Amino acid sequence: MEVMNTILSKSDVSNKRMEFPARSLSAFPMPDGQNSVQFVAFDMNEQQWRLEVSIRNEGRYSKPWLNGEWDDYVHQKGLKKGDKVILTMQEEENGERKYRIRAERKHYGFWYSIDDQQ
Repeated sequence: MEVMNTILSKSDVSNKRMEFPARSLSAFPMPDGQNSVQFVAFDMNEQQWRLEVSIRNEGRYSKPWLNGEWDDYVHQKGLKKGDKVILTMQEEENGERKYRIRAERKHYGFWYSIDDQQ
């Protein structure tokens, strides 16, 4: 299941966090009374990335963001404004959730995996 498919903004790549679509929060069951949940996502090279989805405690809108090792992911992949990040989730029979993250860059009108170019 595709959890998120987003084009990166300048702040997503220059800050240590990325704005996260509120509609994608259902893929991350958050314990009652908490405003964040940690998870591990594997990239196309099977490298683990420890990430965290957080929401605000105040205000009308939850305004979620992704942090944790997000900044490290951005730097290792050489991500820049306009690149795309796709996060998927697969629920195993035992109820465990497996997350995958991949980054793509548009070149001559086509999206290419950044992992394949490293």
